[in-house]
Amino acid sequence: MTPPIPEPPEPADQEFRPVDEQIALVLDSAVRPRPVRVAISEAQGLLCAEEVVAEHALPGFDQAAVDGYAVRSVDVRPVEDEPVQLPVVGEIPAGSRQPRRLQPGQAVRVVTGAPLPTLADAVVPTAFTDGHPANVTVHRSVPSAGYVRRTGEDVQIGDVAVRQGDTIGSAQVGLLAAVGRSKVLVYPRPRVSIVSVGDELVDIDRTPSVGQVYDVNSYALAAAARDAGAEVSRVGIVSSEPKRLREVVEGRLLMSEVVVVAGGAGGNSGDEVHAALSDLGHVDMTRVAMHPGSAQGFGRLGPDSVPTFLLPANPMSALVVFEVLIRPLIRAARGTRNPHRRVVSARLLSPLTSAKGRRGFLRGQLLRDESTSEYLVQPLGTSGAHLLASLAEANCLINVDEDLTEVPAGEQVRVTFLAQRV
Repeated sequence: MTPPIPEPPEPADQEFRPVDEQIALVLDSAVRPRPVRVAISEAQGLLCAEEVVAEHALPGFDQAAVDGYAVRSVDVRPVEDEPVQLPVVGEIPAGSRQPRRLQPGQAVRVVTGAPLPTLADAVVPTAFTDGHPANVTVHRSVPSAGYVRRTGEDVQIGDVAVRQGDTIGSAQVGLLAAVGRSKVLVYPRPRVSIVSVGDELVDIDRTPSVGQVYDVNSYALAAAARDAGAEVSRVGIVSSEPKRLREVVEGRLLMSEVVVVAGGAGGNSGDEVHAALSDLGHVDMTRVAMHPGSAQGFGRLGPDSVPTFLLPANPMSALVVFEVLIRPLIRAARGTRNPHRRVVSARLLSPLTSAKGRRGFLRGQLLRDESTSEYLVQPLGTSGAHLLASLAEANCLINVDEDLTEVPAGEQVRVTFLAQRV
């Protein structure tokens, strides 16, 4: 069994807030952006904010479902299985607006989508005939409404075409177009601002000097926020000088539904960030009973009480905190009915260890036994919170209860999906 990585000792009087309590506190702050009306070409992936009621039937008229001949069904019923011959009195192309009237005992050639002439109640497919352009011989009968798309067969006037809360995908965009809607009311993506703080940080287009590291957090967290469905503004590296940091965050509060400050929790730098933002509102720095990422801060800052997070500087810890707390908040702000990822039970393939008294969110590779359809999970790396490479390989987080420090191979554990391909 891989030994746990020693962690800095916690103060004796340190209290931890349960993870579920912190999640509930965060989700209670979710505010859905006000609906906006957009062109349907811009609505894909957003949640519909209205009941779209069809003002036009779909189809809007009786039309041919196949290429063939429009007829009265009673005229093509063979007598003693003998073929029926009908004169062809014209042709109707798709898009025709010229009204035609069919007389008893006649046929009109039609193409798929063409409007039917008056009195016609069926279409004989070309394959059921000899295809003659003037006097067609019909070898098989068709019932009334056969091979016809009836008016309102798909959607009738007054039907709800797209419901409020539905995610607008390609099918919904097509349906909106089909009922004549060029615009639709939607909930926009929540705006998320990502700020990185740390005197040791340099952007990735520069070469770090001794003691400096690349700014990983602003890029990784921005990607995670986009994946959650947010509109992201990656502010990048901001000076930890209190006045400058406060000005930047204050400005982001005016244009965001969520603000994330990476490097703002833990150690002396975390204390400085907390103090710099104290004028904007209260930030609760109570440690959360989770591993990694127990050191974090959360508050509702500015005149609009914008949910604001202070995350650890460590990218691995910051991403786990984002996954557990911030992603559900973004999903809830979008109006998603269930903001949480799917959780399944899986059999552990190797033993693992977890921090005492805190819920572990440990990296894993989720597999499926093809013979039994059982989920299996292989822990990745050690329990160290600094190992980002193993998170890149992970497609799940293994959830280990607070009262467990060791879990042997073969035990069932709860696993949170990270990748939809599993």
